[in-house]
Amino acid sequence: MSQKFGMILKSALAAGMAATAISPALSATSHAPKRVKPEQVVYDFCEPLVNCGDGGGPTSGPIMDSSGNLYGTTALGGANGGGTVYKLAPDGTETTLYSFCARLPCANGDQPLASLTMDSAGNLYGTTWMGGIQNCGNEYASCGTVFKVAPDGTETALYSFCPGATCTDGAIPYGNVILDSSGNLYGTTQRGGANGEGTVFEIAADGTESVLYSFCSQANCGDGEQPQSGLYMDGSGNLFGTTPMGGAYNQGTVFEVAPNGTETVSYSFGATEGDAGGPIGGLIADAAGNLYGAAGGGAHGYGAVFMLSPTGTETLLYSFAAGNDGREPNAPLLLDSSGNLYGTTVLGGSTGCKGLGCGTVFKLTPGGTETVLYAFKNYKYGLGPNGGLAADSQGNLYGTTNYGGLNKKNIGGVVFKINSAIAPKP
Repeated sequence: MSQKFGMILKSALAAGMAATAISPALSATSHAPKRVKPEQVVYDFCEPLVNCGDGGGPTSGPIMDSSGNLYGTTALGGANGGGTVYKLAPDGTETTLYSFCARLPCANGDQPLASLTMDSAGNLYGTTWMGGIQNCGNEYASCGTVFKVAPDGTETALYSFCPGATCTDGAIPYGNVILDSSGNLYGTTQRGGANGEGTVFEIAADGTESVLYSFCSQANCGDGEQPQSGLYMDGSGNLFGTTPMGGAYNQGTVFEVAPNGTETVSYSFGATEGDAGGPIGGLIADAAGNLYGAAGGGAHGYGAVFMLSPTGTETLLYSFAAGNDGREPNAPLLLDSSGNLYGTTVLGGSTGCKGLGCGTVFKLTPGGTETVLYAFKNYKYGLGPNGGLAADSQGNLYGTTNYGGLNKKNIGGVVFKINSAIAPKP
């Protein structure tokens, strides 16, 4: 999620939201599924600034529980216009578990952009890029939160960033948080920290926040700058993520932070012409410890999928060509047991959307063969997928689009399903 788009969301909200002191409550609506082969709209969000209790404008993909329920966030809408946490049952019934910005000045959080993490008790954890303690000394006025939503819809702001003007604890979390076996949460902030260029943080089970690493501690930010992604944790507790800026060539990095806070740049993008660069999505790993992600750049300048070995060797698995194959992969990838990768592109895939294409869901084999599983092309069925994917036991893929849908002005976005007949089981 780019800072520019975040500012667009902020402007839209300021123009169209009238926040009121409404107590959070559960609400449920059901929209009849609309089928189009091979894509199905599972749920159609409403216009996000007009009487939009169910939320609108999801910018991240859903997660799925063992019963097939989907959970996610919307950046706008809800009872107070500050976004929502939602649950979507297999039959298409949507429940708004929580509406943000329950009362000004949004101490409970405002505008969640990232996906969620669920613990064994069904509690959901996430971040908001705004809200929390106010007047933290920068242009955003409020610097975001880490929150928990219980299965009954009770929300707790576990931590509010930047309780003072210096923001040494971090500010503006764009990515999701992850959870370890002891109940500690880990994530990144795009700003704040000792050098103002972002952090890797830990929030203990008792709510204590610790900055594990502050970026831009080296000359010219050779260690990375302004991370926007969530993290991946290996079996030894090492954390891996990406930065879209900084590194040896100022094209971003893949980094590792050890449990003791030592940071290592595993790879600096931009080492060669046609390399990937500027990653804003997170990483996944296979059993051998290879890391996979998506970024900008590539051989044609429209994005790439990369693999990074445990020794730091980077391989470009695929470079998008801005044609029918897609363009601008921003989200984390999904990996199946056969080594196939699944992901989304915001643009490309068709000639619609002013000639830029309306986005794709794609599959990439270990050999580098790319297949477009679905190309978005009609506002009714969503456009501009910007988040990652979830999969069920039958191999159906689920994701969100930020725009489009059947509702009034086709701008609320949808939750979609890609039929398993063309999406082999992940």
